[in-house]
Amino acid sequence: MRVTPKAMSYYLNSENHLDPGPIYVRENGQLHMVSLALDNVRSSLQKPRPFRLFSKGFSVELCMNREDDTAQKEKTDHFIFTYTREGNLRYSAKSLFNLVLGFISDNVDHVDSLIGFPEQIAEKLFSAAEARQKFTEPGAGLRALQKFTEAYGSLVLCSLCLRNRYLVISEKLEEIKSFRELTCLDLSCCKLGDDHELLEHLTNEALSSVTQLHLKDNCLSDAGVRKMTAPVRVMKRGLENLTLLDLSCNPEITDAGIGYLFSFRKLNCLDISGTGLKDVKAVKHKLQTHIGLVHSKVPLKEFDHSNCKTEGWADQIVRQWERKTVKSAKTPVAAEPRKAAQYFYSSRFLTEASLRCPLEDTYMHSSGKLQFYREKTADSHGPPLKHEAGSTQEAKKSKKRAFEESEKEQSSSSQASKQKCVCLTVQDWDLLNSY
Repeated sequence: MRVTPKAMSYYLNSENHLDPGPIYVRENGQLHMVSLALDNVRSSLQKPRPFRLFSKGFSVELCMNREDDTAQKEKTDHFIFTYTREGNLRYSAKSLFNLVLGFISDNVDHVDSLIGFPEQIAEKLFSAAEARQKFTEPGAGLRALQKFTEAYGSLVLCSLCLRNRYLVISEKLEEIKSFRELTCLDLSCCKLGDDHELLEHLTNEALSSVTQLHLKDNCLSDAGVRKMTAPVRVMKRGLENLTLLDLSCNPEITDAGIGYLFSFRKLNCLDISGTGLKDVKAVKHKLQTHIGLVHSKVPLKEFDHSNCKTEGWADQIVRQWERKTVKSAKTPVAAEPRKAAQYFYSSRFLTEASLRCPLEDTYMHSSGKLQFYREKTADSHGPPLKHEAGSTQEAKKSKKRAFEESEKEQSSSSQASKQKCVCLTVQDWDLLNSY
């Protein structure tokens, strides 16, 4: 192809033509770009034209936050993007395991069951679903959480602390009820009352594994204690494995309500401080006679709430619930949806002052604290209870005698070992040296 300067000047002087860009000429089998710096072409140019990469009608649109964003994410979700030391972008394909794990976590609420699935992989699947915020989705989040709790029980959550978290209980009640095989549950200062749905759920077979239950300052009465202990008293089911119970700061619980607690045969620690007992001496005698609990003269460490915390795979989810409820409670928009909760708990409990148990300070430093524990017997094989050092002189004497006996045994055993070493024959030494 041959291009003359006359033809080139025609294109450059024309106003209606599109910019042709660089012009190439093939000569003798080689491709050459025609230089625009020719003298005759330069004279024909009236105004210098800047080089344009695209035509005038071309436009670029940044595709973000569009409906097809999910499809675009699926294309890039299969790769891992990193940067080299030189600052270059580098990507590598994800493993097949991670791809499958991501796909299942995106659709975990559609899974029929996870029973029999390996626990190690299930934990990674739970973390992947949590990272994708699948448990915060309305409806689907509850179904996804139920799939894990029915298959793995205490691994999802073994201890749950909802102390002062009455808003979390009101908004996430169904999610809380989905937890199974809990061993420790703290509902202190939540103002549940005798007829709350969660109190009824405590008697369910799914929570028969609870060994520590804190119901301090929950507006309970004898009727609530009777409902809570009915399955144990009648059918020997429910909270039959309970070893620690805190019913303090519930003034409506009287001597009659304490009588329902005699069905908890495994109970080792009990706190009934701040209740409406009339004959305290008679209650102490009944507790010691029926279930072997003795009144403690010093505060027990089991009731200081220092060891109670949320533990399990779902601990971060519970913290997200707490942060969300606290944040929404401070915003004015959230006032309307919370009228039902305010009506149930009464508006006086939603103030900042209600974050502390109103009866807690009254009995915290008083001498009338009613805490009971089971004395360690000689044939007991369980772990000793955590009491304050020097609670009784008898305990000190028993420890001293045990220490002296252990020293005698150690000294006698050391002497016997020395005697054995002396009694070794020449053949025995030869045998030991052969190893």
